[in-house]
Amino acid sequence: MKRNFRFYLALWIAKLASFTLKILRRNATNFPGKVALTICPDFLGKIEKPKTIVGVTGTNGKTTVCNMINDILAQNGYQFINNKYGSNINEGITTTLLQGSSFFGKAKKELAILEIDERSANKVYPYLTPTYLVCTNLFRDSLMRNAHTEFISDILNQYIPKETIMIENADDLICSHIAEENQKIYFSIDRLETDTESFQNITRDIRVCPRCYAPLEYEYVRYHHIGKAHCSKCDFGTPKPTYHVTNLDLENKKMTVAKGEQEEVYHLISDNIINIYNMLAVIIVLKQLGLSQKQINQSFQNLKIVETRYSKEEYQGYEIVTQLAKGMNPIACSLAFDYTKKQPGNKAVILILDDLHEEAHGSENTAWQYDTDYEFLNDESIKQIIIAGPRYLDSYIRCLMADIPAKKMVHEMDLLEATSKLKLEGIDKIFILHDLYSITETKQIKQKVKEMIDVTFGDVP
Repeated sequence: MKRNFRFYLALWIAKLASFTLKILRRNATNFPGKVALTICPDFLGKIEKPKTIVGVTGTNGKTTVCNMINDILAQNGYQFINNKYGSNINEGITTTLLQGSSFFGKAKKELAILEIDERSANKVYPYLTPTYLVCTNLFRDSLMRNAHTEFISDILNQYIPKETIMIENADDLICSHIAEENQKIYFSIDRLETDTESFQNITRDIRVCPRCYAPLEYEYVRYHHIGKAHCSKCDFGTPKPTYHVTNLDLENKKMTVAKGEQEEVYHLISDNIINIYNMLAVIIVLKQLGLSQKQINQSFQNLKIVETRYSKEEYQGYEIVTQLAKGMNPIACSLAFDYTKKQPGNKAVILILDDLHEEAHGSENTAWQYDTDYEFLNDESIKQIIIAGPRYLDSYIRCLMADIPAKKMVHEMDLLEATSKLKLEGIDKIFILHDLYSITETKQIKQKVKEMIDVTFGDVP
């Protein structure tokens, strides 16, 4: 797009805003972009972009995938810009490009790694063409904002540029059919022993063929609509993967990734199926950018999932786990519950789903609670469930509907007061399942748990 005086005015005022905010030690990740777009609405189209742009979109996993890519590229000496500390909508992306440009709007780096909110496709892709675009998955999420997966799919199909090379999850029948005309790189995980022939979850976002509306037939189900399936009448179905995991060795923390006849072994940084999919997407992106299997693997061996998503700590003989269970996102919550259930040992669960947090822009709509598989928490290995925070009564009612005995639960508004009711006897692990905007509260709860362990079992080696 041709630049004009309005563009340069927006550029310089936005740069001044960014500089001022940094001096004041304020977050300069969104506001400068908002200023630039207010002055020059097509600013995102006019500013010079890096030569190569990797975009990451999808319902779950965007941040984790971007963080892994960013960390590994940095470890291997790559120079790039990213919105790791900013928002993933048009204003945050504009801020990232703005801060990565010169005084006259020239790109300082040749590579950008951008997390892109799927709902913002109509505000981003008309002005920015990713070289590669990863689509991790597509599920129902934030009902009041995202409506349904068909709504999100339509936006993505309408606005993703035809020149963009798509890197898509082949095991997701919705995600894998986004941008049908584009060049595709598919990733998949071969059938696992834990896969089933019937659905274990409440929700499934695709039930019939979107082309002919005939029923879908599944060869196997992994979770929700993830698995391998085909239409009972037409040729719609799971595409053949370009890269796929042929052997998943959780015991030795390794996975074998095949492309055609070539196989490579990678170190696993997590045993969570979502993060294994995320790792597979990361491997593909890094190989497209020129990294070798050796470089990627060396980085994986020193990499951890960011602590705001998952952490595990051994303390005085107990294992304390914190895991993100995003409010208003029934699939993310269900997967967190399922993962907790499947871990060995006796467990206590502290549950704080605070979708009313001011940063979450939450609403009084609690429909997502009834799409979430609380039934996974109704397990013999889970000895106690402590429910706290602003949604404690909603979660408590949903637990009762899942037939979890009331005597097994504590439900109170105050987080620390509720945590004080934790029963440590006979417990091996404490899971703190928290919301996206409850990081500070999660740290407080974890510290409270440690203090209780010290007081009660201070002599435990």
